[in-house]
Amino acid sequence: MGKVTGFKEFDRVVEPYRSPATRITDFKEIYTPHDEGHLKTQGARCMNCGVPFCQSNNGCPVYNLIPEWNDLVYKGRWKEALDRLHKTNNFPEFTGRVCPAPCEGACVLGITSPPVTIKNLENAIIDRGFDEGWVIAKPPEHRTVKSVAIVGSGPAGLAAAAQLNQAGHTVVVYERDDRVGGLLMYGIPNMKLDKDIVERRVQLLRDEGVFFKCNTDVGKDVPIEQLLENNDAVVLATGATKPRDLNIPGREGPGVHFAMEFLTYNTKSYLDSDLDDGHFISAKDKHVIVIGGGDTGTDCIGTSLRHGCKSLANFELFPKNPADRSSDNPWPLWPKIHRIDYGHAEAAEHFGSDPRKYSVSSKEILRNDDGSVKGILTVAVDPQLKEIPGSESFWEADLILLAMGFLQPEHYINENLGAETDARGNFSANKVNYRTNINKLYAAADCRRGQDLVVRAINEGREVAREIDRDLMGSTNLP
Repeated sequence: MGKVTGFKEFDRVVEPYRSPATRITDFKEIYTPHDEGHLKTQGARCMNCGVPFCQSNNGCPVYNLIPEWNDLVYKGRWKEALDRLHKTNNFPEFTGRVCPAPCEGACVLGITSPPVTIKNLENAIIDRGFDEGWVIAKPPEHRTVKSVAIVGSGPAGLAAAAQLNQAGHTVVVYERDDRVGGLLMYGIPNMKLDKDIVERRVQLLRDEGVFFKCNTDVGKDVPIEQLLENNDAVVLATGATKPRDLNIPGREGPGVHFAMEFLTYNTKSYLDSDLDDGHFISAKDKHVIVIGGGDTGTDCIGTSLRHGCKSLANFELFPKNPADRSSDNPWPLWPKIHRIDYGHAEAAEHFGSDPRKYSVSSKEILRNDDGSVKGILTVAVDPQLKEIPGSESFWEADLILLAMGFLQPEHYINENLGAETDARGNFSANKVNYRTNINKLYAAADCRRGQDLVVRAINEGREVAREIDRDLMGSTNLP
């Protein structure tokens, strides 16, 4: 397997992003071109460990054959590496860009040394595949008489569509927005995932026979009951799109927006007119507060910087994570350590410091006489989230963005249907067969399990497709 001593000889070196000062001037992708020599060296670091935890339950949710394609990259056999990658992942161009790489957290080399740059290698393999023309449409050889409707065109819906179409079923995907992709299109900004890349894959699915109906909101424009009547199976892949709100005085009124509203309008305006139409929430010359410290919060930071905000602060309720694993967070669990994402680095470069403020709880949004946002009152909290007396602070703000995660799917689709939901409001469907209590109705990914990673959505999309194919045909060859 590759260079046996590679992990001893070579240090981990990730592919760099474009410089922060340059990239905040545009919405182009933050990544730099791939370097084949560098990537071969990084592939050589894979240890050929006896039990590859990178593809275990603690590692890759789609069980990518990571050691195999690491070795193939090292040997320069890129097309074979691509074939291995596509065996388990329909959309590596998405995960190679936006996945937080739990596989790297579970890498055996990571016990004593920095792990293999798995995410870089995955992204390079699929980019090489498209550049070389190896990724082409492959329509199924035979068609069944079965039809499946999929509600939602995010990563789960697209993965389910790809697999069911390959099984020969007729697949129609319903999307309420004007473009296909769901979270991939409007929830992730262009600088992290270029929308041409999303549209490229969607076009491949069209060429393979998948049908898409945009601007069609199931539950409003089309009753879900109609889809159940006219199809052999229906998949709910709507995501968990109800955001967590901030219930404090002053919340209601202009200048306070959910993160997804901010990000969606920005991307749509960018794609429609390069932001010339003005149909977005602008952070230009504003004091911006982002509440919430996850990926979505980071995306709000990066977008605000590109608008030209005047100042920026990011509130996190919990304490700053340690630099290294703590004793209660051992390998191969996901390492809960301090990380600097692209938006944090950009803000530090532009304003001179990391925008994150830890252990901060928001108490009240203050408004001017005309109703506009004046600022926000906060209080510091201890590790148990108890307020610390005398720690109150005032922060000037014109724009406050709420990026505190998502609670559950929207339920209007279920008003007259009666699909069961769990205690958290997600559609009840087990991970064995993904069936709901409604005949022919299945649910997968975030609307079933709650907010989670793109890569886990892809996995559940693949799995629900396999179970539907088994139910429709009596057996299945889908992985």
